[in-house]
Amino acid sequence: MTPRDDRAAAALYKQGLNTPVLIDVPPMRFLQLDGAGDIGGETFQEAVGALFGLAYPIKFAAKKQLGLVYKVAPLEGLYWQTDPEREFAPVDRATLAWRLMIMLPDEVDGELVEAMREKVATKKNPPRLAEIRLQTFSEGPSVELLHIGPYSEEPATVKRLLDFAAERGYEVIGKHHEIYLGDPNRAAAEKLKTLLRYGVRKARG
Repeated sequence: MTPRDDRAAAALYKQGLNTPVLIDVPPMRFLQLDGAGDIGGETFQEAVGALFGLAYPIKFAAKKQLGLVYKVAPLEGLYWQTDPEREFAPVDRATLAWRLMIMLPDEVDGELVEAMREKVATKKNPPRLAEIRLQTFSEGPSVELLHIGPYSEEPATVKRLLDFAAERGYEVIGKHHEIYLGDPNRAAAEKLKTLLRYGVRKARG
């Protein structure tokens, strides 16, 4: 794989305008963990805890062993409806499947990840630690828009984003993608910042 330009990748997490944009997202490697339903509940929080519980030791080991200094990337989530009879809605929290992810620099290899997993397991061993996998995610051409406010108010922002894509001749092919630039435990709901993204392609016909 061609080494990723991490400056370009980092820019993907700094989209600060409340205006839809068309971007090209390169393949990136993530710590990933899957689940379903109960978004924000105990199972979901266990997955979040496991991912960050591994991501930070990896960061510290990368600095010590590789001389690599970086910030732990924001938490991301892919969401989709498991029931084909139901229309997707990001606020339909009980019926959605999800994949939580934290991006890693290309220099961090699987050997380092496994070494840190073993170390974490001997100290804290958070639930679901063993289920975390390192996997490449390729999103490619995408539309993106910053949502500011409560998660419950996302549908209006999603509509703006999908309208933007359709007006430019694109159709959505990717899952609903959220990148959490704000911490709901620290920021007021009306100030939360969440990047919303969908993979797209030129509409056919």
